[in-house]
Amino acid sequence: MNLIEPLGYVFFQHALIASVFSAIICGFIGAYIVSRRMVFISGGITHASFGGMGLAYFFGFNYLLGAAIFALISALTVEYLSKRTEVREDSAIGMLWSLGMAIGIIFTFLTPGYAPNLMSALFGSILAVSNTELWLMAGLAVIII
Repeated sequence: MNLIEPLGYVFFQHALIASVFSAIICGFIGAYIVSRRMVFISGGITHASFGGMGLAYFFGFNYLLGAAIFALISALTVEYLSKRTEVREDSAIGMLWSLGMAIGIIFTFLTPGYAPNLMSALFGSILAVSNTELWLMAGLAVIII
């Protein structure tokens, strides 16, 4: 087995392309977040988006769309609370972090029927990246650049 042989598999090609897109996206966003001294927001928005996943499962639509919408709403809420009220930015992030996680857990367990395995959705596998997800990552990379 040589080093190039795994590139013959489509799932490995997708994983390689996804890692390149992730590196581009995370590099730009990471530099921006650090320059604004908002490092806590990455964990806060990520965990808050779990609320969107729970709502998506409950209402029967794509969990990725639910997480993205909830993450955007969370980011805008943090900005609103920190600029328009006396709530500090890190306090707003902490509130949304716990609120999103609570909403996600509640609605996931309120979903009738089979309880989905959210561990695969939360942590995923780079070897399971689909064509649709690659296109989404490419679009996001273009928007960010």
